Amino acid sequence: QVQLVESGGGLVQPGGSLRLSCAASRFTFRNYAMSWYRQAPGKERESVATISNTGGTTNYVDSVKGRFTISRDNARNTVYLQMNSLKPEDTAVYYCNARFLANVYWGQGTQVTVSS
Repeated sequence: QVQLVESGGGLVQPGGSLRLSCAASRFTFRNYAMSWYRQAPGKERESVATISNTGGTTNYVDSVKGRFTISRDNARNTVYLQMNSLKPEDTAVYYCNARFLANVYWGQGTQVTVSS
């Protein structure tokens, strides 16, 4: 059974940093584009950052550009999201997503709370 397991969430003060990780298993990770999504209470889930299967292309939602960095290690089947200069509006559950052709997989999510 496909698994995407996120980790690294938690409580951080405004201006702080967190690094999320998503460990993938039981599918051919190197073939899949990987994304991080987030969903805040009462809001729709939104795409935050995407990285191509080779890592050569990345895209970000405007609100996180210059603060967040997505990366991947195909040898470790892991995708990361480095989040710097965190703001209270970044508070959400963050989900890992894998996509290749018609195959789409989701992780269970990890909570990120930015508060003083």
